[in-house]
Amino acid sequence: MRKLTWILVLWMPFTCLAQGSIGSFTGDESVFYAQTKQVNQFFLRFNGEEDNQGRRFYPGDPGYRDLKARKTYLNILFDNTSSVINPDAKFVFIDDVLNKKNPAFLDFYSKDWFAEVTATFTYKKEKVNLILYLKIEKQLNGYKWVISNVYFNKFESWFTHLQDTTNLKYFIHPMSHELDFMNLHKAFKETENLDFYLELGYIPDMTSLFVMEMKNGNLNFVDVNNVKFHIFQIPNWYFEISYFNRNSVNSGWLISNVLRLNDQEKRDLIGHYTHVK
Repeated sequence: MRKLTWILVLWMPFTCLAQGSIGSFTGDESVFYAQTKQVNQFFLRFNGEEDNQGRRFYPGDPGYRDLKARKTYLNILFDNTSSVINPDAKFVFIDDVLNKKNPAFLDFYSKDWFAEVTATFTYKKEKVNLILYLKIEKQLNGYKWVISNVYFNKFESWFTHLQDTTNLKYFIHPMSHELDFMNLHKAFKETENLDFYLELGYIPDMTSLFVMEMKNGNLNFVDVNNVKFHIFQIPNWYFEISYFNRNSVNSGWLISNVLRLNDQEKRDLIGHYTHVK
C-alpha cells in the first residue's frame, strides 16, 4: 500500500506527467507528437508556446504566441467527443481567448486553478472513495501542491440536521445558564443528533475531519483513481481538463467542459474547491 503524500512538493520546472499510458500506439509519429500527453504541454499549447509537433517557442521566436497558430492549437485542445461542450460556447471561448487587444494566457503559478483527485481509501477496513482538492502554494523559492479541501460522503452524513429549523425536540433551553448548563448531558447522550445543537449556519471543516481520521488510523490511503483540473484564469470563463487515453490526435489532456461565469459565480465555485469564501 502506498503511503499518502500529504503535501505534493513541486519545484520548477513543472513536469506533471499524464495519467495512464499512451497505450499500444502504432500510427504515424506525427499523431503521437500531436497528443497532449502532459498538463505542462497543455499550458504551453494553450499559450502558443509549443506547436502540435512538440516544438517549443520562446520569446523572440517567430511562432511564439502567434494568434493564428493558437487558434489551431486551441481547437485541438478540446475533447471532440464531448456531449457537454456547447459548440457556440466553444467558439466564443476561443474568440475571447484570442482577443487581439488583450489575449488570455494560462499561468501555472496562478492561484486560480485546482486539481480534483478521486482516490480510494479504506475507512475502518471498508473501501471508500474520497475527493481531494489541491491547489498550488508558494513556498520559499518554489511551489508545491497542498490539500485545500476534502469531500467524503461519510463526513457529510454526520451533519444532516444543520439547516433543520423546524426541530422542537433537540435544543438547549434558553434558561439553561441558570442551571449551570446541567442539561448538556441530554445533548451529549444521543450523539447521532448532536448536530441539532450546533449554531445555525455552522459549516463543518471536512479537511480537519480528514486529518483527524487519518491520524487516528481510521482512514488509510490506497490509490488514486482519477485526476482532473478546474481552471478559472480566463476572464468570464471556467473550464476543466481531463485525461483521455486513445490512439488519435485528440488524446491526452483536453478541455472536457467550458462554462461562461461571472465574477460572483467564479468566487462561489472557487470557494467550493478551496474552502474559502
